[in-house]
Amino acid sequence: MDRTLKALSLLLSYPTRELQAAMPEIGGVLASDTRLTAAARRALRPLVEDLATTDIYALEEQFVALFDRSRTLSLNLFEHVHGESRDRGGAMVSLVETYRAGGFDPATTELPDHLPVLLEFLATRPFVETQETLADAAHIFAALSARLARRESPYGAVFAALLQLSGAEADSEAVAELLDQPEVDPDDLEELDKVWEESEVTFGPDPNAGCPQVRDMLAQMDTPINPAPAGTPAE
Repeated sequence: MDRTLKALSLLLSYPTRELQAAMPEIGGVLASDTRLTAAARRALRPLVEDLATTDIYALEEQFVALFDRSRTLSLNLFEHVHGESRDRGGAMVSLVETYRAGGFDPATTELPDHLPVLLEFLATRPFVETQETLADAAHIFAALSARLARRESPYGAVFAALLQLSGAEADSEAVAELLDQPEVDPDDLEELDKVWEESEVTFGPDPNAGCPQVRDMLAQMDTPINPAPAGTPAE
């Protein structure tokens, strides 16, 4: 078990009192991993301290505002690749098959592409495989880190750490394309409703899906979503 990936998975999980109680151990794991630079380890401390000491209700509200109300900060990775298109359903089925082939059966209600779930799976895999998978999502980590930095959120340090563990340099054009997507005020409920009015995700067998490795599936992350131009007629 890669304890650092498990720790980062927990940092990105919905806050609970149990998680708060575990923060000293989680912080210790992150502080001792020399795969991260000293600067990256220091950058994680504010989040660890916040999660350990801040009122639980404030933490829950902050988490929901960041990750549940904003598609541009979604922790579901395929959201940044496929949006709500049918392609996402096939990719999701393949990801579930990959988890099962690796003897991993997530006990969660989250979608398979939820980043904490993926990190928990990768924590059980050889690091060379993990690093390749993280590298495929490098531009997503870079974009999320930048968006969170704009909001002065300590959560940005987690994505910076994942980018560092990937050993990859994020493609600048891909990052810029993700950052060009408009952000919606999470308190503007009317605008949020408009943004989430998308086509239904179809989860069903993909005739072309066997049981690929995670990296093969996430390789499509090289190309971010290209939103249709305004005024494009619906098919």
